[in-house]
Amino acid sequence: MSTHRPRRSRRVSLLAVVAAAGIAVPSVAAADAPATPDLNRPTAVRVLDDTYYQDALGKSGTELKAALHTIISEQTKISYSQVWDALKATDEDPDNPSNVILLYSGRSQPKDENGGNADDWNREHVWAKSHGDFGTSTGPGTDLHHLRPANVTVNSIRGNKDFDNGGEEVPGAPGNLTDDDSFEPRDQVKGDIARMILYMAVRYEGDDGFADLEPNDKVDNGSAPNIGRLSVLKQWNTEDPPDDFEKNRNQVIYDDFQHNRNPFIDHPEWVDSIWG
Repeated sequence: MSTHRPRRSRRVSLLAVVAAAGIAVPSVAAADAPATPDLNRPTAVRVLDDTYYQDALGKSGTELKAALHTIISEQTKISYSQVWDALKATDEDPDNPSNVILLYSGRSQPKDENGGNADDWNREHVWAKSHGDFGTSTGPGTDLHHLRPANVTVNSIRGNKDFDNGGEEVPGAPGNLTDDDSFEPRDQVKGDIARMILYMAVRYEGDDGFADLEPNDKVDNGSAPNIGRLSVLKQWNTEDPPDDFEKNRNQVIYDDFQHNRNPFIDHPEWVDSIWG
């Protein structure tokens, strides 16, 4: 187990900082709203660069990955039972606060329709929990940055498949495709999927009692602590940049639950810097 040098707390409420500075924060749009890349580094991200990400700036490749690992490993962990209520906040439908947006189908569904029935929503591990055998243990098994509400039936169809392009359309989830060894999500969340997978690869490096999670360019990885296909995930990150729903979700996790961030939502260009 590696030992990190003590550092001062990095938790800074971004909303509080920008509010104090008189900076307007964009409102959350619908889950499928078009996204615009942060090409000119918005003020909110500049605030994070001066605080949360300051030790990562100027780095690239393995040095950047190591710096981000140290930063995002400072987090509050929650139990698997607490994930239910957390997802009701992180994935709340901005147009209907009584509902959540389901990851694969895009459907808005009442928050209280969660459970194990076919039409309920449940807790989807985007990094399949069998890939590294971490189950629902507190840590990767309960990390909100890759847990999303999903229709029970669609979640079962995805199972523990790797991500790749191609296949036949998934019943009940138009735009999603699947075959024997892979799953392709709808276009509106392809980038979300990629950034969640790559967050897990940076956060869990094998130094906290869990497997070292790493993406690779294969599918059908089974129980190995790997998920692919990396080249496709990189493509999805570029084609589907973070939208307001994804950015708000990152902020809610940071402010209200884990107090760490997915750096690839704030800096999607870091994907190519690390895995270029």
